[in-house]
Amino acid sequence: MYSIGFDIGSSSVKAYLVEYKSGKVLMGNKYPQEEMKINSINKGWAEQDPLLWWQYVCKASKDLLLKSKVNPIEIKTIGIAYQMHGLVIVDKNSNPLRNSIIWCDSRAVEIGEKAFIELGKEYCKEYLFNSPANFTASKLRWVKENEPKIFKKIYKFMLPGDFVALKFSGKISSTSSGLSEGIFWDFKNKSISEDLLKYYEIPKTMVPHLVPTFGNQSMVDEKGSEESGLAVGTKITYRAGDQPNNALSLSVLKPGQVAATGGTSGVVYGVTNGKFVKEMTRINTFAHVSYTNKEPLVGKLLNINGAGIQYSWLKKTLGIKSYDKMNEMSEKVPIGSEELLVYPFGNGAERIFENKILNTHFKNINLNIHTPSHMCRATLEGIAFSFYYGIEILKNDEIDIKVLRVGNDNLFRSQVFIETLASLINAPIERHNTTGAVGAARASSVSEETMSELAEKISSQDFVDSVSSANDRKPYIEAYNKWKNILNNLILKK
Repeated sequence: MYSIGFDIGSSSVKAYLVEYKSGKVLMGNKYPQEEMKINSINKGWAEQDPLLWWQYVCKASKDLLLKSKVNPIEIKTIGIAYQMHGLVIVDKNSNPLRNSIIWCDSRAVEIGEKAFIELGKEYCKEYLFNSPANFTASKLRWVKENEPKIFKKIYKFMLPGDFVALKFSGKISSTSSGLSEGIFWDFKNKSISEDLLKYYEIPKTMVPHLVPTFGNQSMVDEKGSEESGLAVGTKITYRAGDQPNNALSLSVLKPGQVAATGGTSGVVYGVTNGKFVKEMTRINTFAHVSYTNKEPLVGKLLNINGAGIQYSWLKKTLGIKSYDKMNEMSEKVPIGSEELLVYPFGNGAERIFENKILNTHFKNINLNIHTPSHMCRATLEGIAFSFYYGIEILKNDEIDIKVLRVGNDNLFRSQVFIETLASLINAPIERHNTTGAVGAARASSVSEETMSELAEKISSQDFVDSVSSANDRKPYIEAYNKWKNILNNLILKK
């Protein structure tokens, strides 16, 4: 028997097939090969057609079945991971009423800021654990204010993964973890936030039916089977947003465990017991995949927009063919890059600076000393420093890193980057070979009562190596402090 996991991103849909009992990875794919288009009609807008996600889910599913020669009836469970914070709205026939307003769309920022003021900081802290900000609830309010004819036709709202589950099964549902990332969840009362719905004038009838994150959520129906190639009756048993799911993929399931990713943007995600919230405007707190009313575990999410995109920009600008070459060049330069400093914040407003736009800065360039190799190392150090700056914020919310778990990809394949970060946090960084789609597939084969089985499947198969802090941390700390002093001046000027 097998499980299949889907990861619905804004650039592509990834799908992986794993053995049901062991969690062993058989094969995977992604569609499309080129990045999916993001529609941006106005500045700051970002939309995608949710039917396009479903189209690529079906292509990926059929391709896996064809190449693996697995009989569809041997697929026992489906797991779904998805891009967080998106809004999908459908009519009574379950047809989308408009394009999805996806995670990176910023049209509802002012709506969320106004809600934070009018609902009150203390209320948001005690009940929502977040400012409403630019999340799904604020996007739905935007539709009400700006597209009233469409709003009147809404039967249900949902998140991107909920829509894919709907297309498989014909059933509309969501999870507490999903609704919390949309800021619809009342953590104090452990239920849908009636106050938020009332404030935004969203009828409670629009809220999807609630299902557990793990367990029998729905089953593939005849139409879903015909379009996807999977068998009628195949169970959908797991669903989560991409960052909580990435944490799960790295076996970050309990308080004190922390995960990180270093792609275009950077994320650090730690799990706590949910009893302490201090930072609401610089980090986010959502119900983790292991959240239950009995054990309300939450994930604290730190996001840094200007991470890998800075390294990508440098690669294109210098005309270097590969990241491996850049990583090799960076290792020829001493710690601190001989005073060259890079501030990698050129990818829009940064939440860690309370949505200020700092842009990218290169400081102390000496034309007689600095070379492209220096620029490579200084950029990697600058990104690592920005991670650590954010981790210092996470510490305010009681995230204490004993071990940091990461995927063996992107920025974490650079020894300069990983050694710099490990030395700053003074803790080992474990690298694992896994993906969000693999994590979703494995998670679909367990229940809330058997989470330990999932941890065993992950740790026994994916571990690559562990990178420890340098014996002499002093050069890294001195370089970071120099970088941070100038950063503080940049922030004050904004």
